[in-house]
Amino acid sequence: MADLKRPAFDADHRTSLLGWFQLQREIVVLKTDGLAEADVHRVVIPTSPLMTVGGLLSHLRWCEHLWFQVAYSGVAESENPMFDDDPDDNEFIVGQGKPLDQLVAEYEEECRRSDAVIAAAGLDDRGAGTTFPAAGATLGWMIHHMFEETARHAGHLDLIRELLDGEKSYF
Repeated sequence: MADLKRPAFDADHRTSLLGWFQLQREIVVLKTDGLAEADVHRVVIPTSPLMTVGGLLSHLRWCEHLWFQVAYSGVAESENPMFDDDPDDNEFIVGQGKPLDQLVAEYEEECRRSDAVIAAAGLDDRGAGTTFPAAGATLGWMIHHMFEETARHAGHLDLIRELLDGEKSYF
């Protein structure tokens, strides 16, 4: 098991926020550890067929891109499938058929790009994106939002993993 750590009790606001955010990202990746390739895209929630380990990894990757590349940095959204009108939820679908190691690598690389953006800016700096109203939010708001998004889906991954192969853990 990975050596996951919470931020120090006396950490300043930025360090604490980024520490908790990074912990959730690490939990997402941890939930894929040892998963059989046959289970990466297996549906275990019939009413939510896109909610697979692979679908969630793809979704989280593109959420990172949306908030830190498009909304904050103002990079054109053309490469992000979240801006495709058809089909809905395309960011879950574009990961279908990709092997687990590729999905994890793409997610981790997108997180590194996000971290570079975050490191170069202040929490009160505003996004340069113009695609949608929330793009003008502060970087701190965007990080809090992505922390919430990542934590929510880490919980989904926890349950999906248990349904797939019985694997469960504290984190």
